[in-house]
Amino acid sequence: MKIAVLTSSRADYGIYLPLLRVMKADPFFDLRLIAFGTHLSEAYGNTVELIEKDGFTIDHRIEVMPANDSPDEISAAIGRTTQAFSHIWSQNKYDLVLALGDRFEMFAAVVSGVPFNIRFGHIHGGETTLGAIDDAFRHSITLMSSVHFACAEAYKERIIQIRGDSNLVFNTGALSIDLLASCELMKQEEFMECYGVDLSQPTILSTLHPETVSYEKNILLAEAFAEALLLLPGFQLVITMPNADTFGKVIREKLQQLKQLRKGVHLFENLGSIGYLSCMKYAKMLIGNTSSGFYDASYFPKWVINLGVRQKGRIRTPNIIDLEFNPASIAETARKIAGLPVPEFEPVYGKGDAAAKMIKILKNEFTTH
Repeated sequence: MKIAVLTSSRADYGIYLPLLRVMKADPFFDLRLIAFGTHLSEAYGNTVELIEKDGFTIDHRIEVMPANDSPDEISAAIGRTTQAFSHIWSQNKYDLVLALGDRFEMFAAVVSGVPFNIRFGHIHGGETTLGAIDDAFRHSITLMSSVHFACAEAYKERIIQIRGDSNLVFNTGALSIDLLASCELMKQEEFMECYGVDLSQPTILSTLHPETVSYEKNILLAEAFAEALLLLPGFQLVITMPNADTFGKVIREKLQQLKQLRKGVHLFENLGSIGYLSCMKYAKMLIGNTSSGFYDASYFPKWVINLGVRQKGRIRTPNIIDLEFNPASIAETARKIAGLPVPEFEPVYGKGDAAAKMIKILKNEFTTH
C-alpha cells in the first residue's frame, strides 16, 4: 500500500509518530511523507530535520509559509499551498493520503486533491474549537475524506453527523496516547543536560496560541497572560512558542518581553515530542490554550488551566479548569491547585493502541477492495 502522510508542523508530526513507526516497520506499507508549512521554516526550528533524523522517506518538500501572520498573507498562503499541491497530485499516485487536524495549510493540501479524486484519510476529525477558525478547515477536511480516525466516541458521532454516513468512520483513540504509553520519557537529569532546565524546581509548562476568531484581541490576551505569569514568581516557566496563526507574532513579542522581566523563563521553539512530554511529566501544571492540555495531560493526568475560548467545544475532563484571561484569577488558581492531587478519571482518548487499530483498518480496507 503506497501511503503518503501530510505533515505541516512539529505538532502534527509528533502526533503521527507512533503510526509512522509501525508503518515504516511493516512491509505492507510503502510510506512517504510530504513536508510543508512550518517544517521548512528556520524561524520555527526547521523541524524537517526531525523527520530526516527519524529516517522517514520525504517525497516532497514544499515551502509555502506566509511571509507574516496577517489575515491577507494567511489567505495568500492558502492559495500558494493549493497551487503547489496541485502539481504533486497530478504527478504522483498514492493509495491513500493521511491528513491530520485542522490547520489552514492542511486544508489547502487536501482541497487541491479533490479534483484529482485523491483518497484521503482524516485523523482528529469531529472535534470542535469554537475559538479558532480551525473548525471550518477541520470539518471541510472531514467532508473531503473517505476514511476517518476519531480519537473519542463523541467525535466519531460528530463525524457521522457531519457526513450523514457512518461508513469508514472509526473511534481509534488518540495517537498521542500511544506515544505516551510506549515511549521512555527523559529523567530530570537528562532534561537538564539537553535543555538546561532543572525540572526538580516547581515548573509550569505553557503554550499560548492566538484566538484566530477574534484575532484583533490577541494583543490584550497576550498582555494578560504575561501579567498572570509575572504573578507566579514561585514557579519557573517552560514556554513553547505559538504556532503560525494569524497575529501569533504579538504573542511571541510579549513572551520575549516576559523573559526580560523575570528570572526562570525558558522559551523554546521546539522541544520535540519526547522533550515536551518529559517536561509535562514533571511540571506542576499546564497553563495556556493548547490542545495538548486536553489529550496529553489527560494521560498523567496533570492540572490544566485552559484560557479563553480557543478550545471551547472540546471534551472536558476533571483535570481541566477553564478561566478567562484575568491575571489575578489565573495566578490565584495556579497557586491553589499546585498542592492538590489531580482527580482520577476513566480514559477518554483510548488506551494507547490507536496505531494498531488504524493499521488493522487500513489492511482490511485495502486488501478487500
